[in-house]
Amino acid sequence: MSETTILVATEGAVRTLTLNRPAALNSFTAQMHGELLPALDAAAADPAVRAVVVTGAGRGFCAGQDLADPAMAGNGDVGAVIERWYRPLAMRVRTMPVPVIAAVNGVAAGAGANFALCCDVVVAAKSASFIQAFSKIGLVPDCGGTWLLPRLVGRARALGLAMSGDKLPAEEAERIGLIWQCVPDDRFAAEVSALATKLSQMPSRALAETRRALDAAMAMDFADALTLEADTQRELGRGADFAEGVAAFLAKRPPVFRDR
Repeated sequence: MSETTILVATEGAVRTLTLNRPAALNSFTAQMHGELLPALDAAAADPAVRAVVVTGAGRGFCAGQDLADPAMAGNGDVGAVIERWYRPLAMRVRTMPVPVIAAVNGVAAGAGANFALCCDVVVAAKSASFIQAFSKIGLVPDCGGTWLLPRLVGRARALGLAMSGDKLPAEEAERIGLIWQCVPDDRFAAEVSALATKLSQMPSRALAETRRALDAAMAMDFADALTLEADTQRELGRGADFAEGVAAFLAKRPPVFRDR
């Protein structure tokens, strides 16, 4: 096995996972999947971790599936590759107990683009881009792309991006609501660090429940969404973070959140 494909670093309460195949624009291989999912699991299980950043080494974030990786061939069954690797990865990111930031430092293509969009917040450098490359090899968007794209940018733009396979610059991705923020390259690292630190100091359980409630509400009518809000608030209202938040507000001091 070659050198590790996932670099893990922790600063304070922020865990950073760096996709580490820069010569191949950090494209996915079986080895990378075999290291990335356990790294996410470890971050989820560590009570000291309160925010996760995923980024790429070198000039790219992730170019999607490495089509030359023999371990990913799946005996010609592409669906088996999705079920074995991409479904667990997408589900893991969407159920993390802490916020996950995709720090898109360069091109994010195919499954790499949709893996980024699975994360809670996407911050991209101005030089970065997003490409739904699947149509160019006769496939449909995967790693959650068929679910994510129309919900983020609407059916018309989702179809345009998916069918054309055209490169979408980060500035345009921000403009159409595909991502949260595009920042100048020279401020990219500082902006990501500041956001990760901010989220790590916020009530982790409430942030994770916010993600869950927003996702669930997409399939609900208004009345059911209101019921979900009430049920979720009932649970969170019993937690220490709610009591701490109220106490800190009344005392005009910064809160110290601990629930996770």
